Amino acid sequence: MDMMVILFSIGTSFLLAVLLGPLFIPLLRRLKFGQQIRTEGPQSHLKKGGTPTMGGIIIMIALMIAFLRFADKTPEFWVLLTASLGFGLVGFLDDYIKIVFKRSLGLTAKQKLFGQLLFSVIVCAMLYNMNHSTEITIPGTAWGFDLGWFYYPLVVIIMFAASNSVNFTDGLDGLLAGTSAIAFGAFTIVALQTVAHESAVFSAAMIGAVLGFLVFNAHPAKVFMGDMGSLGIGGGIAAVAILTKTELLLIVIGGVFVLEMLSVILQVASFKTRGKRIFKMSPIHHHFELVGWSEWKVVTVFWLVGLVFAAIGIMFVI
Repeated sequence: MDMMVILFSIGTSFLLAVLLGPLFIPLLRRLKFGQQIRTEGPQSHLKKGGTPTMGGIIIMIALMIAFLRFADKTPEFWVLLTASLGFGLVGFLDDYIKIVFKRSLGLTAKQKLFGQLLFSVIVCAMLYNMNHSTEITIPGTAWGFDLGWFYYPLVVIIMFAASNSVNFTDGLDGLLAGTSAIAFGAFTIVALQTVAHESAVFSAAMIGAVLGFLVFNAHPAKVFMGDMGSLGIGGGIAAVAILTKTELLLIVIGGVFVLEMLSVILQVASFKTRGKRIFKMSPIHHHFELVGWSEWKVVTVFWLVGLVFAAIGIMFVI
């Protein structure tokens, strides 16, 4: 693939996000689309109340314009579009309900689950119709095995896990924007190695979109991406891993997201079984805040950890 296409995808989506920020942020503020901060969260976050949210719309628009411009309209293109926009739509509804009803919780757990399941099943149907391989390969080896029909429940699990773990990571200024840019950077290289044109363009466009958003989301954030952004990013990264046949490699490249989700699972399991908490607060980035780390220190350390995971993941495919 022409590397210029990748660079143009990154540059176009970045420029679009930077241009869209000054247009949407004042609009979101005028519409009073402010973030409702959980009272049980870190007390230092209470001052962030009212900061415009639903900034994920900036990411999604920048991403889609660049992707539409530089990608071929193949079946893979439509899978990526459906996964990212579909999960982003679920996030949009969640954000909208939070804002309209002035509460920290939007869709109920069942409603969000249904939305994620719906678009996961649609993606499965699209993969089936395009005769997508149902074989799973162990990263770094030539060994693989065909799951047959069991592959599709795995796709649903991957999409659920990716979108929700990415969503858990969105809790500090710039944290998810930075870690997702790093992860998509790794997947751009993976997609180029596996000659997955649309996945490479999509990943590149996502890099530019989230970095452009980071201009406004870095501490102190002028806007939050909300669930529209985080779920859209999660659905997109899951689709890239599936289409490049690196489903298991997602666990490595998305190592920060995995740690965030594990911290929540372990915290809940420990409290329900032992009545004790492992961390001061979960997801784990809040734990480090409560032990005295500054928000910026937590974010930069997590970015560095994300870089390590991304480098390890890339080593499996080059």
